[in-house]
This record gives sequence, structure tokens and C-alpha cells, in this order.
Amino acid sequence: MSPLIFRLCQGAVMTVPPMFANFRQTAIAALAVLLGVFVFYTSFNGPFESLVQRAIFVMTITALAVLMHPLFEGSRLRPLGVVIDVAIVGMVTVSGVYIIVNYETIMTDLPWANGWDMVMGFGTLACVLELARRSSNWVFPLIVIAAVTYAFFGYLIPGQFGHRGFDAGYLTEIIFLSDRGLWGMLVNVASTTLAAFVLFGAILLHTGAGETFFDLSARLGGSRPGGAAKIATFASGFFGAINGSTVANVATTGNFTIPMMKRLNYPRPFAAGVEAVASTGGQIAPPILGAAAFIMAEILGESYLRIALAALLPAILFYLGVFVTIHLVAKRRQLQVVPDDELPSWSDVIRPERIIPILAALGGLFYGVLSGRSIQMSAFYGILMTVLTFVPFALMAKMPLREILGKLVAGLVDAGKGMVIIGVLLAGAQILVAMIGMTGIGVTLASLIVTVGGESLFLVAFIVGGVCLILGMGIPTTAAYVLVASVLAPALTTIGVEPLIAHLFVFYFATLSVITPPVCIAVFVASGIADTNWLPAAVESVRLAAAIYVIPFLLLIYPALAGFGSALEIVLASCQGVVFVMAFAALMSRVAMTGKRVIDVVGLIAVIGLALTPGWLTTLAALALIIGLFIRRRSLLRDEQGTVAGDHHSLQAKETQL
Repeated sequence: MSPLIFRLCQGAVMTVPPMFANFRQTAIAALAVLLGVFVFYTSFNGPFESLVQRAIFVMTITALAVLMHPLFEGSRLRPLGVVIDVAIVGMVTVSGVYIIVNYETIMTDLPWANGWDMVMGFGTLACVLELARRSSNWVFPLIVIAAVTYAFFGYLIPGQFGHRGFDAGYLTEIIFLSDRGLWGMLVNVASTTLAAFVLFGAILLHTGAGETFFDLSARLGGSRPGGAAKIATFASGFFGAINGSTVANVATTGNFTIPMMKRLNYPRPFAAGVEAVASTGGQIAPPILGAAAFIMAEILGESYLRIALAALLPAILFYLGVFVTIHLVAKRRQLQVVPDDELPSWSDVIRPERIIPILAALGGLFYGVLSGRSIQMSAFYGILMTVLTFVPFALMAKMPLREILGKLVAGLVDAGKGMVIIGVLLAGAQILVAMIGMTGIGVTLASLIVTVGGESLFLVAFIVGGVCLILGMGIPTTAAYVLVASVLAPALTTIGVEPLIAHLFVFYFATLSVITPPVCIAVFVASGIADTNWLPAAVESVRLAAAIYVIPFLLLIYPALAGFGSALEIVLASCQGVVFVMAFAALMSRVAMTGKRVIDVVGLIAVIGLALTPGWLTTLAALALIIGLFIRRRSLLRDEQGTVAGDHHSLQAKETQL
């Protein structure tokens, strides 16, 4: 273990209960392993009949969710909780078996719902929403309940938001006896594509990639100004790009990175903000975009590869903006670097036994994608290559066979647990999508937004972005995207925006809701780890992530950032984007460029304005101006280094006052 990892572990409070310490932990492990094996098998052999695959998946994650989040645990009401938990598992199991037995009839005859169907349908829905509440919070279940209620009683609402209403029988047929509700497309994505990627990520991390990612992050950023914050940015970006959850990423990597920043005397709000932003950035970065990439591909009918490539340049611009902002703030505040004795050596980081399994895993994954295989099969290749390279290296290192098997089983267990929240949220999200489609509320809201915004693309986009931030608050990334894609993306496509760009636009703003006050759940978690007030941490988060609030609008100005256009247009858009984030980072970090704050602000705003104006001349002008400003800054810094140490008018003093 590297010195860095050792020191990080000292600063983190981590208690891991033994896998088989009691019956519940044993049952969780067993079910998670069975689910992982099920996903691995169906990734290679192909899924079962659609409804059968989805029913098996929902039944399994229900049992797992109940075991992982028991009701009234540690309370005197636990006996009542046991009864309710058993009832939930029983209800979903009976419903799932019913669907498996009758799937042919459901898919061919479209049966009418009877009383028993209604009980199973709404009972199963209630169980799924309760598990969604336990796995996340009340916000999303309440939204789904509101949507179902609206479908029932829409006839009571006057005006354009009213509709004819739907009775319990018809709603049961949609929710339970079709592939549009609990067993719909989103659940299919969760049980196949997403589950395979979750399994791939878990196996990869448990076979050594996790420590390698941290050590690589340390080498890339640790020795530079603000090194600890840069380590957090790299590490959280690596993990966030494959784990699909901002909050989970903050809770995992933040327990390492935030204590390290605190130990080096970084301001606590700043430490919390860095971790929250870096983890959020991982959700907009390929390969999975917080698991939304696969859902986006399904909704739009685009290939997964197209979605991933479209998101690549915006993600690079985001991390460039964050990295430059951290660097400039670190220089201004004189934040410490990580001591050399705590950094791993490059020779240790790139040892074959550490790098080859990761490269083999990614090679297997990309071979599958580029050769036209399904995403599940591609993930299978990645998992297979991980195991086939990890095991020989582990044996050569004389690792006990029991330990090797333990790491693989731990990967299966973590993967099974990770599928729970994705599964229950997407089952609920599918109901939400069905209700939105039935009632026409999405079309109505889109028309209203277009009416208010008129012919102005950016006014419509501004309204859509604001509503996305509100609707996404308190909701995990994937569920938030499904909601805003159903309700708000049509407002942009109606006025001529490319569907892929429209979906990326709403996805980015929905994702940003986790760091946007007042319901910034990623900041809450990071602040708890940093032991600081959440509000200053939220201010730091918004400042660090400021560029990403504007990058969606850059997509509207420069569709080439998402791959629309010629190679020359993509190069031009990339140059404009780089210049924009550099200027924006300098503006938000409040560094002195010329020594005169007014001139600095005016100059940087001029660069931003030029970067937002399409054309080669404006691009060259913006590039020349930003280069000139940074040259002037370096000149000032050199002049200050030559002045008397006691000079109270140093550049850093000026910046601190500003």
C-alpha cells in the first residue's frame, strides 16, 4: 500500500462488518452474489424473455433492498417493521411470479384488469415506492404518487392542465399488465445494460483498480499547488465516471480526500466543495453519465457510443474549468502541496500487475463496443478480461487463493447492492414516464414554456434549465434525468434543438441540482465529512462548478461540441470552449491578472463574450486576449518575487483583499 493510501486510511473512519457476522449480512451477501451471477450469465447468454427478465430482477432487488434497509431498525417498532418487510417481499414475489407465469398472455392478449390485478398492481407499486424512499428519500416517491393521483383526478382540474382522467382498471393495465409500467423499458435497461456496467465497475475496483486510481490521482495532481484538492478532483472523477451516483461517490472518496485536505489546513468549506463538485462531474463524464447514457440511448434510439462521444468534450471542458479554478484559488490562498513522502512513486503506480488488469478490462469493454456487440456483452468482455489478468498476477504475487476469491466475491456483493437503488428508482421512474405520457402533461408544460419564451432560444433554455434544477433537487441522477427528459426536453426540441443536445442540456442541469442550494444533497454529505456548515460549502461548490452551468448553453451555440458538424467545426467549437472555461475560471477564482481588479473583470468578460460569439476571428481574438492576460499575470508574479518580503502590496495580498 502506498504512503498516501496509508495516511488517507488513517484519516478516514471506516468500519466494515464481517460478511457473515449474522443472518442478515449472510442473506445480503448470498442474494447479491446470486444477482451478480444472474447478470453475468444473462450478459453472456442473452436475457430471458423481456417480462421474465424484469420480473426476476425486481423480485431479487426487492428482497435485497428490504435486507439492506430494514424498517424501524434499532427501534421498539422493529417487530412491526419485520411484518411490513415480509409483506413487501411477499407482495412483490407473488406479483413477479404472476407476471412470469402469464407473460405470454400479457404480451399478446392485453388482458383486462380484475380486482386481484388491481391489488397486485397498486400493492407492488406501493412496495417499490417505499423501497425507493428507504434507498434515497421521500422526494421521488412523492413525485410518482403525485403523478398517479394526477392521472386519476385530472378531470377535476380546469384549464389546459386538466384531462379526462383514468379509472383504476385502466391504470392497473398500464402499471401492472403491460410493459409500460413496473416491467417497462427503464426496468429492462436496469436489469441488463446498467446491471452489467455496475458489475463491471465493482469487479474492476475490487481487483485493485480502486487503489490504483487513488495513487494515479496523487501522482497527477499531488505535487502541484492545491495538490490535495487536485487529487480529490482526479480520484472522484475516476470513480464517479463508473459508479453512477454522486452521493455514493462523495461518501466513498470523500472519506479519503476531505480528511487529507483538512490535515493540510485547507478551508473546510473549500474541501467539501471540491469533493462535491468533482463527484458531480463524474456523473456527466463517459462512460456511463451516472447511468443515464444507456437510458438516453434507449429513449433517443441512438447508439450508446454516440451518446458517450457527444458527452466527451463537455466533460473535458467541465474538468478543465474545475482544475484551473482550483489551481488559481490554490495559488491565491497559498494552499499546501502534498508532501513528497506521502506520494507514491511513478514506478509503483505503473507496475504491470496494477496497470495491465485495468487496461485489459477497458480493452475488453471497448472491443465489444467498437465491434458492434451489445453493451451487456461488452461489459461481459470487460469483466472476463479483468478476471483473466487479475488472477494470474495475484497468484504470481503469492496471494492466497482464499483472498483472491474473496475479492471477486466482494465485487459481486457490492455490485448486487449497487443495483438496488438503480432498480427501485427506475421502476418508479417508469411509472412516472407512463403517467406523463398518458396525461399529456409533458406536452402541455413544453407548450407553456415555449409560449412564455416566445421565439427566443436562450430564454426558453434558461427557463428549462431553472425548472430542471428545481425538479432534480433531492433526486438521484438517473431518476432526475428520466423526469426532466420526459417533461422538459420536448420544450427544446419543439423550437428546433437537436434531440440529443436537448437531452444533454436537461441532463446536465438535473445533475447539477445535487450541488445547487437549497437542496444540495452532495454538499450536505461532503459538509458532514468535513465537519463544516453546508452553506459556505455550497457557495464554494457553485463557484467551482460555475462553468458547467454555462456549458449546456455552449452546446446550443456550438452543436459541434456534441459532434454535430465537420471536423473543422468541432475544432473551432473546442477552441471556443477551452478559451471560455479558462476565462470563466479566472473570473470565478478572483485572481489578479493585471493588478487592477476593474481591468481584470472587464478583460475576462470580454474574453467570455468573444468565446460565446461563433467565428474564427472571434476565436483568435479571445485566444490572444486570454494569453495576454495570463502573460501579464506571470509578469506580475515575477515582479512580486523580486520585491522585499515585507511589501504589503504583493499580488497575493491584493488578491486576498479582493
